[in-house]
Amino acid sequence: MHYTGTIWRPPYEASSLLIEVTAGCTHHKCKFCTLYDDLPFKFKMSPLEDIETDLAEVRSELSAWHSQPVNRVYLTGANPFVLKFERLKEIADMIHKYLPECQTIGCFARVTDIARKTDDELKALYELGYDGITIGVETGDGEILEFMNKGYPPEEIVTQSHRLDTVSIKYNYFYLTGISGAGRGKIGALATAKVFNQTHPQIIGSSMLTIYPNSELFAELQAGNWFEETELEKLEELKTLIGNLDIPVYFATLGASNALFVEGQLPKDKAAMVTHLEYLCNTQDESDLRHYRTHLKQL
Repeated sequence: MHYTGTIWRPPYEASSLLIEVTAGCTHHKCKFCTLYDDLPFKFKMSPLEDIETDLAEVRSELSAWHSQPVNRVYLTGANPFVLKFERLKEIADMIHKYLPECQTIGCFARVTDIARKTDDELKALYELGYDGITIGVETGDGEILEFMNKGYPPEEIVTQSHRLDTVSIKYNYFYLTGISGAGRGKIGALATAKVFNQTHPQIIGSSMLTIYPNSELFAELQAGNWFEETELEKLEELKTLIGNLDIPVYFATLGASNALFVEGQLPKDKAAMVTHLEYLCNTQDESDLRHYRTHLKQL
């Protein structure tokens, strides 16, 4: 199998077959991100020959071991959805050739990747099996989206999510608790809730900001241009976000960046989740949570 560098996938894609179709990120400008710093290049597309070889290997292994059918394929890389429609179609056709039992194809996507597709292309991609894509929106705080170089305003999150809704492509969000910085956590959470309440994600996965020395954000922190929230502020921010979400969605703190786990189905579990977070805010020790953050070697 062809894999390059560290392979990142959402926790809920653990049972999906991972196929590399890109490596790296086309944007690679977010100040907080260090996920693809181990690569010697910014972005590359996998040759179709490599993708076909990997799919043929999977097919052979499935046949040899009489394994369970592959119902879902997850394309790896920071944002495979950036690929042109024709390329994504070729990949889907190849997947269905070798894995005819495959029902859906997922991947990471940037908001701007969706914007580059026409409505007809999005509809065709859904018909090819693309569904349940994961978008790292991070926040709905427009000031911070600009500061962090995300490359789009919060209004685009709503616009492009609506376009996915129109063609029935389901999507998930990742939110980055702590991204708004010291004193702005609640402001960012309220702004994000306002944006998210206009959309229909299936899952909202919350990561917690961890700043590494090789990030551009670390330099901004050292220069005094941005200040980090305390760990307890981050919990307050999370409580504010959940408390102001009015959409039906599964919400969970996902990944190693979270020292504490919170999950539930909104709106059913909202009150219990807010109460639990209030309890954590009142009982957790800042120094213990900070020790976890500073000793987290990688996400």
